[in-house]
Amino acid sequence: MLRLALLIAQGGQYNSTMSKWIEVSLTVDGEAAEAVAEILARYAHQGVAIEQPLKEEIWPDEPVGEGPLIVKAYLLASTTSDETIQKIREGLYFAGRLYPIPEPVISTVDEEDWANAWKQHYHPIRVGKRLLIRPPWADVELNEGDIEIIMDPGQAFGTGTHPTTQLCLQACEWFCRPATSMLDLGAGSGILSIAAAKLGCFRVIARDIDEAAVVAAQENVERNQVDDAVIVQHGSLAGLVTSSRHFDLAMANITANVITDLAGQGLQHVVWPGGKFIFSGIIDEQAEDLITKLDSIGLKLLDTRTLGDWVMLITRRAIP
Repeated sequence: MLRLALLIAQGGQYNSTMSKWIEVSLTVDGEAAEAVAEILARYAHQGVAIEQPLKEEIWPDEPVGEGPLIVKAYLLASTTSDETIQKIREGLYFAGRLYPIPEPVISTVDEEDWANAWKQHYHPIRVGKRLLIRPPWADVELNEGDIEIIMDPGQAFGTGTHPTTQLCLQACEWFCRPATSMLDLGAGSGILSIAAAKLGCFRVIARDIDEAAVVAAQENVERNQVDDAVIVQHGSLAGLVTSSRHFDLAMANITANVITDLAGQGLQHVVWPGGKFIFSGIIDEQAEDLITKLDSIGLKLLDTRTLGDWVMLITRRAIP
């Protein structure tokens, strides 16, 4: 899926041999991030990352989601030509007529540096009232009532640092209850599924079309000891729409364009009539058109929540 914060158009596993990579990096605001990511995704070998610069300390009350975003893509140096770099620059130039886009920073990195450098900046964070997300290599003292989620995203989206993920995690606190079933469509690292299970959902399906995400999600589910409640699956929406299973709650932290495409494939049918479907990964100026599209398939808007330039839509499937 087209994933924010993300990996976009991610391919298969990385080559195990040591390689040189060309990193293309830009720091932009939320409005420009998706446009830049779509341009870089045309050429990126394994995907495009959109990262939120992190605060060094644990943020006690508010989400760490405001401010600029860093968009990065990696190209295999041995197969990248000057022509490819020029095409990227041209695409960014034309996008710059609509959004303020700086010159890209282009550098060469070793595969080992690429795979591990982000870990230096991934620190524990608190989201909502009870959730504390930390990487496996960091220890944190828990407060009474904290729900700890241990996340290593591997090659998948989902550390909890991006605004779209934080909005969904807050929604998990609001709607995930005992005796509730949930679908996490485009599960990435599995962070939303794990949160749902730890908040009481008795059955959670974490589904993604990306094999690397499925591997990462399964490892994180086992790491958090919720494999009795969470089933990780490799697959698309199509396999769900044609099944007899329905869910009380569904979440899709993906972009507006992908949600629009899925709306034409029977997206609403995966939740029970009266069930809630929550969408994130949406830039604010895209929200109105998407609300109209979702309304046309019977997913009626209940509420919206925003964080920076990002919008989360809370919808409910109409009851016939």
